[in-house]
Amino acid sequence: MLQDVRRVVVKVGTHAIAKASGRPDYAALRRVVSQISALRKAGVEIVFVSSGAVAAGVEALGLKSRPKETCDVQMCAAVGQARCIFEYEKLFAQFGVKIGQVLLTHGDFEDRRRAQNVRRSLDHLVKAGIVPVVNENDVVADEELRGQTFGDNDWLSSLIAKLVKADALVILSTVDGLLDAEGRRIPVVTDFRAAARLVRAGQKGSLSKGGMDSKLKAVKNAVSSGIDVVVANGRRPHVIEMLLAGRSAGTFFPGSAL
Repeated sequence: MLQDVRRVVVKVGTHAIAKASGRPDYAALRRVVSQISALRKAGVEIVFVSSGAVAAGVEALGLKSRPKETCDVQMCAAVGQARCIFEYEKLFAQFGVKIGQVLLTHGDFEDRRRAQNVRRSLDHLVKAGIVPVVNENDVVADEELRGQTFGDNDWLSSLIAKLVKADALVILSTVDGLLDAEGRRIPVVTDFRAAARLVRAGQKGSLSKGGMDSKLKAVKNAVSSGIDVVVANGRRPHVIEMLLAGRSAGTFFPGSAL
């Protein structure tokens, strides 16, 4: 499925790397980082899109749940983003991999000049062997006030995949992929409309903005540009390595299979 890819965008959701409290799950973080580092050293160009900043801020500030007011979300993001990047820098350094932080908003994609600048910056980072760690800039973004959202970075990861002309997009969640009515994993989706009917809009966790409906919108955006996509369980050991070795793990959406 994804074997022999040259450039991959890997997106990890909040619940795949955080505990219920929002505190970073260090074992989960290390599993993801070790796999990305191994692929980077093997010559695969990786852009890493990571959620979790707001959740980390919720925990750090002692809040019981994700706040509803935009200014409070921004405050959590400011505190949590520092926590997240600090942990990632330490973990990637253990594997000899350098990282660079990239924070983006909708405006960076709506303006052509800014979008091309993002593309050039990401290209330069990956070609230098640096793993970009991308997240929505929740500290300054006001998109939620206007009814826009990246959906826990699902939509952001699809925009990034298209922008950098990635061969594949891997979306890591806490489920094994898209499930049928009986709860069984669907290995390959060839009928996108039928697959979308299996998902109830709005299903998501208490710490995140996304859900499976958010992921399917991102999948559709990516596959329409010929990018292969897999939605898989980020807590499963070696899941990224399995996918890039061509093994079945998660749900595979072939590029242009709409």
